[in-house]
Amino acid sequence: MPLEILTIPCLSDNYAFLAHDPNSGETALVDAPEAKPILNALAERGWKLSQVLLTHHHWDHVDALAEILQTHPAKVVGAAADAHRLPPLDVQLNEGESVTVGGEPGVVIDVSGHTVGHIAFHFPDSHAVFTADSLMALGCGRLFEGTPAQMWESLSKLAALPADTIVYSGHEYTQANGRFAETIEPDNPDLQARIADIVEKRAAGQPTVPSSLALELATNPFLRAAEPGIQHSMGMDGADPAAVFAEIRARKDSF
Repeated sequence: MPLEILTIPCLSDNYAFLAHDPNSGETALVDAPEAKPILNALAERGWKLSQVLLTHHHWDHVDALAEILQTHPAKVVGAAADAHRLPPLDVQLNEGESVTVGGEPGVVIDVSGHTVGHIAFHFPDSHAVFTADSLMALGCGRLFEGTPAQMWESLSKLAALPADTIVYSGHEYTQANGRFAETIEPDNPDLQARIADIVEKRAAGQPTVPSSLALELATNPFLRAAEPGIQHSMGMDGADPAAVFAEIRARKDSF
């Protein structure tokens, strides 16, 4: 049975996620931006937290951990490469190593770029990947530490996952990302349809996260740097996709 995954809005625009295994009763939290909504969600469902999976060290992904652990003493899992900046870890993992929630194994993917040591958690049986601030809905994280080439490599790993994978990313930035995406690929009908859907969802107070990888591949300019149409519109026909990605990221930074 696949994991039951709950999206929890936190702070002004963050998301945390609870991944619950109905068979074992085990529950994992992915990132800890704000304690109250997470604790409320656990209490409402009667779920007991078994582990916390941390994607990277930024404060808006870890600050609530200590408060959550006071009432839910769970195992804390994170990247070995980021352990010196993360809260104390019970388990340190590298790319390709596994983490298990209940009976379902997941695999760690190094998605450095936004930060160095950022990881994603892929659970193939549940068709889910938790990407935080690497691949985001219609966007990608700003490059605070990594290089464009590093982030392009990370996004390429995620793009290679099965298209029916659901992407659980860390922020509600999708509407603003859509406005930028239009400047890169204004004639993309899939993008136009997605933007209309986003406007409708946000007007109704609904989240735009998670999203499907298939939709990201069809509309997210940061995944589409190899597309001839995008390269042509940017005056970069035949360029290395990593260089095209770098230009898209630079334009987004000044948008």
